[in-house]
Amino acid sequence: MAEEVQNFKVTIDGITVEVAPGTTILNAARQIGGDIVPPAMCYYSKLEGSGGKCRTCLVKVSKGSEKDPRPMPKLVASCRTTVMDGMEVLNITSPEVIDARKAVVEMLLINHPLDCPVCDQAGECKLQDLSYEHGAEKSRYEFERRTFDRIDIGEKIQLHMNRCILCYRCVFVANQLTNQRQHGIIARGDHAEISTYIQEALDHDFIGNVIDVCPVGALTDKTFRFKNRVWFTKPVDAHRDCPKCSGKVTLWYKGPDVIRVTGRKDEYNEVEDFICDTCRFETKRTDDWTLEEPTKISDQSVIASNHYLAFDPPSVIKDNPVLQEANVEQLARAEKLK
Repeated sequence: MAEEVQNFKVTIDGITVEVAPGTTILNAARQIGGDIVPPAMCYYSKLEGSGGKCRTCLVKVSKGSEKDPRPMPKLVASCRTTVMDGMEVLNITSPEVIDARKAVVEMLLINHPLDCPVCDQAGECKLQDLSYEHGAEKSRYEFERRTFDRIDIGEKIQLHMNRCILCYRCVFVANQLTNQRQHGIIARGDHAEISTYIQEALDHDFIGNVIDVCPVGALTDKTFRFKNRVWFTKPVDAHRDCPKCSGKVTLWYKGPDVIRVTGRKDEYNEVEDFICDTCRFETKRTDDWTLEEPTKISDQSVIASNHYLAFDPPSVIKDNPVLQEANVEQLARAEKLK
C-alpha cells in the first residue's frame, strides 16, 4: 500500500495553508486567494517551464522551514520557489517586497510606449493593472527608448515589439502546442526581441494562442484590431463540436455580431483550454456556436465597472436568451455603480 503523502504547512502574510510537496509559493498563495496572491506576468500554469522571467512575483521568505528556520537572504521568485514545511512568507506585508515590486514595474515600463488609448489590449492588460497598483508616478529613465517596426508574423497576427516585456509565453506556446516553432528571442540585453526567422510566418493550427497568453498588447489579433474597445463588448461562453480542440470559447459580441473569439480564461487570466485557429478566426457567426451563459466577469474588471454600457436593442436579442441574460447582468452592474 502506497504511503500517504504528507502535506506541507506554509504561512503567507499570516494565513496558513496546507499544500502538496513541490507546490510553488505562488500556487500556494493562489490556494488562499485574494490580495496576497503575488502578481505574475510571465508564469502561466498551463505552460511547462514558464516563470522566472519578469520578477514581479518576488516575495520574502522570513522562515525557511521547521527544520531550518533561517530566513532566505534575498527576495525570491514565488513562481519558481517551492514551499517547505513550516515556511513563512511575506508578500504584501513586507515593505521590502513592495519597494522591490515597484522597481520591477519601473523597469518593465522603461521602453513601453504610452499608447494605451489605441492598444487593443487596453482593459484586459495585466501591465496596466500592475502599473496602477505598484507603479511609480513617473519614470526616471532619461534615455531614448528602443523602438521597432510593426511586423506581420502570419495572416492573422501582428507583432508590436515596442510593447513586449519578454515574458516568453508565446515562445512556450509555440514549443508545446505546435509541431514547429518559428519564432523566439534573438539578441541579448536591451537589444533582445521576439522575432521570426527572416520574417517567417507563424502558421500552425494552434498558433493563435500566442495572442491569448500575451499579457500586454505585443501580439494582436489582426481580425479584431481597432474594431472596438473591450468594455463596449459582451462576452458570452459558447462551445461547438471541434475535431481539433475542446471547442470551448468566449464569444465577444458587439450588438448581433461576434467580433472576436478567445479561449476561456480563469481568475488569473490564464486560458483554461487552448483553442485552434479555426475556432478563433474562422467561426464568427452565432449559428456556428451553442451559447451557454454570459461570461463571469470580475467586479474589478473594466468590463464590469465601466459607465459606458451599450445595451442591445430588443430586435437583436428577442430570440436569444443568453444575450438577454447578458443585458440583464450589465444593467444590474450599472445600477450597482450608481
